[in-house]
Amino acid sequence: MTLPVVNLSRARFECTYGRGCDGVCCREGRPLIYKEEIERLDRNLSRILPLLRPEARQALRRRGYVTRRKRLGELVARNVGGWCIFFHGGCVLHRLGAEEGDRFLYKPAVCSLFPIQSDDDGNWYVRQKGYKGEKWDLFCLDPASGARPAMETLKDEIALARSFEEEATGDK
Repeated sequence: MTLPVVNLSRARFECTYGRGCDGVCCREGRPLIYKEEIERLDRNLSRILPLLRPEARQALRRRGYVTRRKRLGELVARNVGGWCIFFHGGCVLHRLGAEEGDRFLYKPAVCSLFPIQSDDDGNWYVRQKGYKGEKWDLFCLDPASGARPAMETLKDEIALARSFEEEATGDK
């Protein structure tokens, strides 16, 4: 099954974290976390906890890593000191998964897929400045920033979205 991404042919994106970007998406976002992701994180908290910033570790022990706030019916990650609770010189969930051979293993789906997203009609697209009312004004989402074609840079994210779609529809 191929995953149609409606604006893929003209979308441009390149993550420059550590090469000029300090992780602004981790500062701006409060990712929603699905029930099965919470279960996976809970099973691995003893491995995640030492990787967190001291203030994030303290907040997690006191109040947990999700808030009571919900978005789209799902709980969202706690923000500590202006950053996602899982941010410490990068995403600790990304780093832990990468050490095990799968950088998406522990990350919430919305983080793993970024900037790929599905709209209300089920159409997949690459988030871009000026497209579908994009609210985040991030340079990586600006196609005029000179970023590389998204069809090159987002192959893994598109494959992950395809696997989610296949799982949801039962297609393989």
